[in-house]
Amino acid sequence: MADLSEAAMASISLVLTSIFGFLAVALGAFGAHGLKDKLSPEMMAVYHTAVQYHFFHTLALLGVTVLLAQGLSHGALKATVWLFTLGIVIFSGSLYALAITEIRVLGAITPIGGTLFLIGWLCLAVAGWKAL
Repeated sequence: MADLSEAAMASISLVLTSIFGFLAVALGAFGAHGLKDKLSPEMMAVYHTAVQYHFFHTLALLGVTVLLAQGLSHGALKATVWLFTLGIVIFSGSLYALAITEIRVLGAITPIGGTLFLIGWLCLAVAGWKAL
């Protein structure tokens, strides 16, 4: 994926951002309206955390997309796209699944997604540093 042009990477990132944004709104609304009477308060809090991190990192991904579209190209910036993408899928996805199924072992997967988010933020810092 490192061989992608800046324009191609920006397009991919925009598509991912759009999909994640759509899903964040849809899953947030589903949780607020469809699950509020079905989940325990503890599992509702877990679901809410999934939605929050989903939204936060979708917005962060949008910012990265803007940087890519403006021509800022660095391997670390491209890596940030993939790390945030995987972080959303693994972190938020595992929490969504945990909240709905109450299969506690799914919570063991969540820190992997959190670690991907952290590495993504570090890559973003490296990209900014290299752009100086």
